[in-house]
Amino acid sequence: MKFLSHRLLRNVSIGSLALVAGLAQAHTGHGTTGVFEGLVHPFGLDHLLAMVAVGMWSVSALPASRVWWGPATFLLALVVGAALGDMGLTMPWLEQLISLSVVLFGVMLVASRQKMPLALGLGLIALASSMHGLAHGAETPDTGFAGYAAGFLLTTATLHLGGAAAGLGVRRYLARTANWVITATGTLLGGAGLYLFSQL
Repeated sequence: MKFLSHRLLRNVSIGSLALVAGLAQAHTGHGTTGVFEGLVHPFGLDHLLAMVAVGMWSVSALPASRVWWGPATFLLALVVGAALGDMGLTMPWLEQLISLSVVLFGVMLVASRQKMPLALGLGLIALASSMHGLAHGAETPDTGFAGYAAGFLLTTATLHLGGAAAGLGVRRYLARTANWVITATGTLLGGAGLYLFSQL
């Protein structure tokens, strides 16, 4: 049974990474569909890092039975934010705030060993995700919102899965140094978010 769980985790991780690699090489252009544009849109570095971080944080900070709450909160807030963005709602310094959300998720990873109130953690995820959603919605193609939303939700869920698989892998195979690895990953994410912020 233990062998099967290790094998399943490995296969899910490999499959997620393969899908991510394939989509990351895709380029939108003339004649693309809303679904395709939605699939590739989350591969902007700020979006990608945030979504993977949510998966890792959920594994690190939430009880095993509630790991899915982090990604589900992100996806729900993402849809709401994207719908508002599609209707024309925006906010000043949105790109800067999205970069700072990566810093936030890095800090949350570093602090994941400390008990954070569940409502606070999920609230921060929802707040950051709504900003990502506004950016997605503002770039809705002429082909329509529904297909585009389905595309970016699929990619987002896959990135969350990749982050969760990475977090589980660290906990399972690097048990002695798991806390150090998670802290180092959070620190790197925070640094990447600050770098992206400085480039805007």
